[in-house]
Amino acid sequence: MDEHRIHQIFEVSLWLKGAHALTECVGGILLYVVTTDTIASWVNALTAEELIEDPNDFIAGHLSRMASHFSVASKEFYAFYLLSHGLIKLALVVGLLRGKLWSYPASLAALGLFMVYQVYRYSYTQSFGLLVLTVFDAVVMVLIWHEWRIVRQHKPA
Repeated sequence: MDEHRIHQIFEVSLWLKGAHALTECVGGILLYVVTTDTIASWVNALTAEELIEDPNDFIAGHLSRMASHFSVASKEFYAFYLLSHGLIKLALVVGLLRGKLWSYPASLAALGLFMVYQVYRYSYTQSFGLLVLTVFDAVVMVLIWHEWRIVRQHKPA
């Protein structure tokens, strides 16, 4: 694969990371402003019909139980996590898209730490989404590393 194609994949992955970061920021802000009662009522409204049809529905039942046990402390943790995670990734994506040298090692370190945490969370949740996100992060890390090597070769000392 030629360098131009790798660079295009790198840029697309950054735009995807940026979109994901914006989604996390919006989700974090929404969690801050929406009450736990409102979240529980939304989940109950979304799962009610499915639970009437099949009271043993795994996903609907699980979501309903989660919503009923969703505490203010949990809500605030997830809001803080999503917002801080999203803002960090957004700053790094902007730095990478602008070719700022500091952003390459910072991105590698941040993604590495996020991946460690995602694997840790996976050990408790067995969430397929966490696996997909971790694999995507690993691919992005390889692309960042590759791009950083090229950028350093072409920048004057």
